[in-house]
Amino acid sequence: METKILLSEKEIPTRWYNITPDLPEQLPPPLHPGTGQPIGPADLSPIFPMGLIMQEMSNERWIDIPDEIIEAYKIYRPTPLHRAHRLEKALKTNARIYYKNESVSPAGSHKPNTAIPQAYYNKQEGVKRICTETGAGQWGSSIALACKIFGMECTVYMVRVSYEQKPYRRFLMQTWGAEVFASPTNMTNAGRKILSEDPNSPGSLGIAISEAVEDAAIHDDAKYSLGSVLNHVLLHQTIIGLETKKQLDLAGEKPDVLIGCVGGGSNFAGLAFPFVPDKLKGQDIRLIAVEPTACPTLTKGVYTYDFGDAVGLTPLVKMYTLGHSFVPPGIHAGGLRYHGDAPQLCLLVKNKIVEAVAYAQNPVFEAAMLFAQTEGIIPAPETSHAIRCAIDEAKKNNNNCIVFNLSGHGHFDMTAYDNYLSGKLEDYEYPIEKISEAIAKIPKF
Repeated sequence: METKILLSEKEIPTRWYNITPDLPEQLPPPLHPGTGQPIGPADLSPIFPMGLIMQEMSNERWIDIPDEIIEAYKIYRPTPLHRAHRLEKALKTNARIYYKNESVSPAGSHKPNTAIPQAYYNKQEGVKRICTETGAGQWGSSIALACKIFGMECTVYMVRVSYEQKPYRRFLMQTWGAEVFASPTNMTNAGRKILSEDPNSPGSLGIAISEAVEDAAIHDDAKYSLGSVLNHVLLHQTIIGLETKKQLDLAGEKPDVLIGCVGGGSNFAGLAFPFVPDKLKGQDIRLIAVEPTACPTLTKGVYTYDFGDAVGLTPLVKMYTLGHSFVPPGIHAGGLRYHGDAPQLCLLVKNKIVEAVAYAQNPVFEAAMLFAQTEGIIPAPETSHAIRCAIDEAKKNNNNCIVFNLSGHGHFDMTAYDNYLSGKLEDYEYPIEKISEAIAKIPKF
C-alpha cells in the first residue's frame, strides 16, 4: 500500500502530447481582431516567437521536448503521484483517491511546466524580455523563475485584487527578478482606458492580458507569454498526464474519474488530455472540469468567438465565454477568474467528452481544510475546487479510482484560510443578468 508512486529522472517524458489531431471535430481557427478572418503565423509573430507559434498550429500528435528543457524540468520533475490513504479513511469510502502533486515545483504549482518551454523558445529567438499577466500569482512566479533560468527580463501585470490579497506571491516574483505592477495601470493605453471608466477597478485576467500584450507589441525586444488557454500551453502541460499514466500503471490502476480545476484550462488539460484517446476508444473514464460559481464559464457561458482579453487586442477564439468585458468578483481563487477557457477544452465540453461542474467558495474551503488535516498539504484555493469534487465523487462509494491534479499549494493564500476560519468568506453566484449583459457585448463575425 504505497503512499507515493515515484518515477526516476530517466522516466521524464521526452515528448509532449498534442490533442489537436484527436479532437472529435476540427478546432475552429483563431480570427484576426480587425478583419475577422483566420489568422496565420505572421499575424502572431509580433507577440510570440515562431517556435511557439508552430506548436500552437501543429497537427502533429507528438512533439519532442528539447534536452535543455528536460534538464530544467529535472529541478522538480517527475512529480509524485500520492495515494490519499488518510483522506479515504476520513471519508470512510471504498474509492481509491490519488493526486498528482504539482505543488513540489519551486513556484509551488504546475505552471513551470509551460513557463520553462516558453522562456526557452523566446531565448532561442533572441528575445530579451517577456511580458505577461497573472491572477493569483502562480503563473507570474513561474515565468519569473523560467526567465531567471534562461537569463531574461520579466514584466508581470498582476490583477489588482490579487496584488493586494497575495503580496507574498509578488515578493516571490520580485525575488526571481521580475518587475510586478498592479493591473490596471496607467502605463498602457488599455490600463488607462479601464481606469477612466472605473478608477477603482479590481482588475481581471482579461485586463492584465490586454496590458501585457500591448507592452510586448510596442517593444521590439519583448514578447508576450500566456500561462493558460492557448494550444501550446496545454501541450506543455500534458507532461503531467503522461507521467500519471506511467505511475498508475505501476500502481496497477486504471482511472475511473479524472478531475482538475479550470480557470483557463491548463492544469486540467495537462492531467486529462493524455487520457482522452483512451476514452474515445471506449474506456469508461469520466473527465470532470471544476470551476467557481463566481466565474461559471463552462457551466453558464456561451460557445462562441470572443477576445481573450478585455480590450480586444488579441485574436478571437471560439470558446465558452462570459464575455470579454466580464469582471468577476474578487474571490480568493484568483487563478480561476477568467472569462473564457481553452478552445481545445471547450470543444471537448461541447462534445460531452468532458463534464463541467461549479462550486461556491465555502464548500471548496471546507474540502481544503479536510485535505490539509488528513494529507498534510495546504492546497491553493484553485486546487481546492478539484478536491471538493473528488471528495463528492468518493462519497458515492462506488469503488472507483479517482485521480485529481493537486495543481498548487496554498502557502501564500493563508489570508483566504483566515477569512474562512473567521466566517468572513462569502459564497457568490454571478447573476445571470450580468452574464447576459457581458455576453451581449461579444463581437459578431
